[in-house]
Amino acid sequence: MKMMNIGTSNLQASEVSLGCMRISKMSDQAADTLIRTAWEAGINFYDHADIYGGGKSEEVFARSVARLGLKREQLILQSKCGIRKGSFDFSKEHILTSADGILKRLQTDYLDILLLHRPDTLIEPEEVADAFSALNRSGKVRHFGVSNHNPAQIELLQASLQQKLQANQLQFSMTNTGMIDHGLNVNMQIPRSIDRDGSILDYCRLKKITIQAWSPFQFGFFEGVFLDNPKFPDLNRAIDAMAKAYGVTNTTIAIAWILRHPARIQPIVGTTHPDRVRQVAKACDVALTRPQWYELYCAAGNTLP
Repeated sequence: MKMMNIGTSNLQASEVSLGCMRISKMSDQAADTLIRTAWEAGINFYDHADIYGGGKSEEVFARSVARLGLKREQLILQSKCGIRKGSFDFSKEHILTSADGILKRLQTDYLDILLLHRPDTLIEPEEVADAFSALNRSGKVRHFGVSNHNPAQIELLQASLQQKLQANQLQFSMTNTGMIDHGLNVNMQIPRSIDRDGSILDYCRLKKITIQAWSPFQFGFFEGVFLDNPKFPDLNRAIDAMAKAYGVTNTTIAIAWILRHPARIQPIVGTTHPDRVRQVAKACDVALTRPQWYELYCAAGNTLP
């Protein structure tokens, strides 16, 4: 497993992260097998959110880490807050309360990274700044970031913060390429030329903010997985041919495609299948060529100008 820095921080993270959204209902044995497999594959970065399983995902993870005897200082733990039932909440009170709950459920004294989950249009940046500073001074949170935010929202928030935002979690996969499409179709009067996110890819590269790709196997908004899906025959033929050429699985190629981008995007892989974790980890050793990368991009239904 290759390592990377998250943003400008000193965090040495695995290029691939294990997303823990779906582990809340796993048995002790299944959770232990999954997390042990990830650890043995070189994954040291684990992504959570306070809403995953209503907080149970964090509890399941913490108990498993304890049973496996993994040392806290060897792990990079990230969680997210800000989503409430029927609303978003970036108030100081909610951020502080959420952070305390996350720490308790994860059975740890500190988080390596805390992200704000989805933009709160009622945000008061000064309140967020107060919350972040309090968490940082107390040692409860070492670094901060956002999720699903555009450049203007990040700039608005960053202007009040003492800490640099280090990560931005965004949906990205072979079939969700909005952040790339408009950059390839500049000044054209076609749907793919529409900038829907404020050029977030280029912005994050300029600001040295690590993009973390969530749902790297999904198409649409949790509509399903594109791998082996008859809705994407051309894409799967291209992926399968490339997988055969490299002697790996289609899962490996799907992640290798994300890792090939020079923005150094970190995939957040939410599988609960140990074998798939092993396949994902192998992607770090597959270096797709530029023609191969574009071949897969076009096979997904995209056209180049």
